[in-house]
This record gives sequence, C-alpha cells and structure tokens, in this order.
Amino acid sequence: MDNAIYVGVSRQMVLRREMDIIANNIANLDTTGFKVESLMHKTDPAAPAHTQGGPRPVKFVAGDMVARDFGQGALNKTGAPLDMAIEGEGFFQIQTPNGPRFTRDGRFTTDGTGRLVTQNGLAVLDDGGGEILIDPEKGQVAIGADGTMSQGDERVGKVGMYTFANQSALEKAGDNTFRNASNLQPQPATEAKLRQGHLETSNVKAVLEITRMVEVSRAYESTAKMIDSEAELSRRSVERLGRVQ
Repeated sequence: MDNAIYVGVSRQMVLRREMDIIANNIANLDTTGFKVESLMHKTDPAAPAHTQGGPRPVKFVAGDMVARDFGQGALNKTGAPLDMAIEGEGFFQIQTPNGPRFTRDGRFTTDGTGRLVTQNGLAVLDDGGGEILIDPEKGQVAIGADGTMSQGDERVGKVGMYTFANQSALEKAGDNTFRNASNLQPQPATEAKLRQGHLETSNVKAVLEITRMVEVSRAYESTAKMIDSEAELSRRSVERLGRVQ
C-alpha cells in the first residue's frame, strides 16, 4: 500500500509543476512574442517500498522536458516605425553581457548613440552580427520584408533574422529571450518576413490554458483522495493486526 501512496505523491509533485507552467502561460498572455509551454510526463521505474508482493519495479510519475510551441502569434499593427514582427519561423538576435540571445519580441527603439536596441538597452544585431546605427537627422526609417533598413535612399543596415534546424536547441534565458544551448549554428531565416510597425502577440490561448488548469486541479484532487483512501486502508489494517495479536 505504501507503494501506491508514493506513486500518488510523485504524481502530485508533477501536477504542481505543471500547474506552475500553466499559470506562467496565463501570466504571459499579453507578453510580446511569448511562446506557450507545457510539461511532458514520463514514468520513472524504481524499487518498491517493500520487497515482497506487488509489481517490480514500481513506476513512479516524473516530469520530463518542457515542450514549447513556437507557433505564430497574431500580428498587431502599432504604427511605431521601430516595432517589428517576424512572420514565419525566425528570431531576432540581440547582444547581451552573457553572449547572443534570440527573441521574437520586436519592441525596439534607439539609444543615445543611435543604436537599435531592445527595451532593456541591448543591441539588436544585423545579418552579419554587428550593431545597427540609425541617424535621426536622416529622417524616417523604412524596413523591407527582408529586414533591409533605409533612410531616404541610403541603406543603413539589415535586421538579422535567424532560425535553427532544430528549435529544441533553444532554452529560456530570461527577459523573453532564448539562448542557443547546442552546437547548432543559427542560419538566416530566408523564408521569414519582417513586418514593420507590427508586434507579434503571445500564442497563448487563454481558454485552453484555463481548461488545462481545471483538468490539472481535478487530477490533483483525485490523486489526493486516492492517497487518503490508501492511508486509511493501511491504518485499518494495522489496527486489525493489533487486535489479532
């Protein structure tokens, strides 16, 4: 009976982690370029609590990797000339103190030196890995679908858009960015199109996440009842054995 309780507890631990991920999805419903996540489950075979009787090994429940849906979010028109959204697969590359990072958050601006930067002041990189400089005295910036930036007749740079052969190479790095956690090299996202004056919304679907939250909550409650039932059965068994002796 102890084995059943331990399996139930392992299930509850995974459900709590899954609930945290769902709550984070809902919290980022309005985060530009955020990608919805879900927890994958697996069985974790282990030795039973008792050596006699019951299945061998006992299959506990464990959390596996966090899956991320990189599907396209809706594009909202803002009209701001330095707001950018990628239509299709691809990421902007930005330079951080900890190395390059990748993001779908295109809320860009310029700093005091004219560099194209993120809201946190990090440089947005061009297709060659360099910084992009904009001279405000040269007028409005026009950005083509391929990321080419121009002011009047002068080309001032090209916003880099990159993709990976396997997007599982990316892991979260904070501030709505990802880092390359593999040996894969980012490649130019030639099929992607840049939309000036737009921002990509989160691809979180609130109704689906709330439904998942309800399902997880019910599963947790059901597991708790099973654990209580097993514990009560164990208590009664001990009491009966005590009376027999």
